[in-house]
Amino acid sequence: MNYGFVKTACATPTIRVADCTYNSEQIISQISYAAQQGASLVVFPQLCITGYTCGDLFLHDFLLIQAENALEHILLKTKSMPILSVIGIPVCVDDSLYNCAAVIYKGELLGLVPKINVPEHGEYSELRYFTSGKDIHKKIRFAGQETLFSSKLVFSCNQLKEFKIAIDITNDILTPAPDSFDLLVNSNATVIASLSASSEYAVKSQLRRDAVRIISKKYPCAYLLSCAGPGESTTDCVYSSHNIIAEDGQVLNESVKFFENITYADVDVQKLMALHRTSNIFKSKEDSDICYVNFDLTLKQTKLKRKIEKHPFIPQCVDKKTLCEETLTMQAIGLATRMKNANIENLVLGVSGGLDSTLALIVSIKALDILGLSHDKLHAVSMPCFGTTKRTKSNAEKLSIAYGADFKEINITKSVKQHFEDIGHNEKDLDTTFENAQARLRTLVLMDLANKIGALVVGTGDLSELALGWATFNGDHMSMYAVNASVPKTLVRHLVESETLIASAKVVSILNDILSTPVSPELLPPDKNGEISQITEDVVGPYELHDFFLYYFVKYGFTPEKIFYLALSAFKDDYDRYVIKKWMQKFFYRFFTQQFKRSCMPDGPKVTEISLSPRNGFKMPSDVQAKLWLDRINEL
Repeated sequence: MNYGFVKTACATPTIRVADCTYNSEQIISQISYAAQQGASLVVFPQLCITGYTCGDLFLHDFLLIQAENALEHILLKTKSMPILSVIGIPVCVDDSLYNCAAVIYKGELLGLVPKINVPEHGEYSELRYFTSGKDIHKKIRFAGQETLFSSKLVFSCNQLKEFKIAIDITNDILTPAPDSFDLLVNSNATVIASLSASSEYAVKSQLRRDAVRIISKKYPCAYLLSCAGPGESTTDCVYSSHNIIAEDGQVLNESVKFFENITYADVDVQKLMALHRTSNIFKSKEDSDICYVNFDLTLKQTKLKRKIEKHPFIPQCVDKKTLCEETLTMQAIGLATRMKNANIENLVLGVSGGLDSTLALIVSIKALDILGLSHDKLHAVSMPCFGTTKRTKSNAEKLSIAYGADFKEINITKSVKQHFEDIGHNEKDLDTTFENAQARLRTLVLMDLANKIGALVVGTGDLSELALGWATFNGDHMSMYAVNASVPKTLVRHLVESETLIASAKVVSILNDILSTPVSPELLPPDKNGEISQITEDVVGPYELHDFFLYYFVKYGFTPEKIFYLALSAFKDDYDRYVIKKWMQKFFYRFFTQQFKRSCMPDGPKVTEISLSPRNGFKMPSDVQAKLWLDRINEL
């Protein structure tokens, strides 16, 4: 359970309908095995001690007594097992019968949670036997122990405060009003243990999977769905043991249908609680009658089995083509809307032959298409100076012309030299002044040209550069609309690559060469071979690492230790721990010290999960100190 990861399981035992003794032994066996595998929570199907399909036998005292005895046997046999188990069982209280979840840990019955929504439709005829447990809260004696009986129970781990479990007993995840959802919102629970008896029909599994995934995203939570299996009676229905574990919209694991089995997944309860904190929906009500049942759980070092993606801005669970199409469309619509509202038909864009300006050019062309304007309304400007190479200069020109833009070259070398003379700077001194003077003069040219022709200056800087402050203040840092402002460098590359799938052969050839060009601001003179001498990632570090750090720090507020742990897992085949630590120090130092540039950044559309805009994104004072974070990283 290190860094908030909890190994969880959904188990479907092999059962015999109405054979409580046999079923209890199967349940004990699966609890034992799941505990041996390091799981801290295992969820079983609805009414699995008796079987869901007992019919009128539920009205017989003998079956109910046998079920209670079976649970008492399970409690005795699992007394030494450090795993929380949630098991379906019928319980009779005050002459009414309830469909319940028994929550047990180390031989203790922590509570009984009755089902609220009792169905009476189709193949589900529970109202014939069971009563709704809504608004019931009392202490009862069951299976030899005093315990709580309530639909408002939430089970909270003392050792890991983010690990809070609400219970949902449902016949079908596709039906409305599941039991646990109000409880989830009001209690700040991060995990739903869902005991199900969902019957099967062709293609239903896809609907079930989508429903679980959407619920886990909507709330957000880890949703553990444990379904009844083939051991149930097939008199009228088939049960498939389709178990699913999803977290925040992503299915982490699911079972093979029609086989009794155990399905495992590591869920990140710290991440889920971080998402709750960002929403004012998840606030506990002071007058709520929710009852928290605390339990002590031995914290285990979890050997992480789930894959941590290297590029979280490009999740593996989504279609890359769709991701790129939607991102480009949103960027273009944002720009087109700004042009329309400002009554402007012309755009000015500085093109360098690099990835960022290439993406901005593509977005600008798409915006013009949306507005029905000709491509020559885009005025692409190349401004070569000391560091410009023949390769990038040529690519900038060829790409602009290939897209039909109005291309112009304005060499700024003489102007920069005059500026150096004006301020008394020796041009042989290749310091920050040498670099920034070029960037600021380029911005001056673009802004004044835009004023001259009544145009809007399109910004090229991306999210990664904003995070690191890798931009000249009031130079390339500034524009009239920054279309790449929430696009990280790792995604920029994918978006440009996606254009190669639809562009003409001539354009594809240029794009491929741009994609293979090293990332550089080209502010220092080329090497003796005329090649780029200033490689950005040699100075600030690999962008894929910085994008990784950025994502987990801004979106979830993770500690340096957890981000480091995740990075070691994601990049274990690419970087050693010392390299990751080095660039992590660089990231946090630059992220904090460069906030002043983000405090006055231009408008730009939010098209990914993260924005650093002070208006709708991450807010932080420019004078904030990084010391605590840097000290902690030094201790790693």
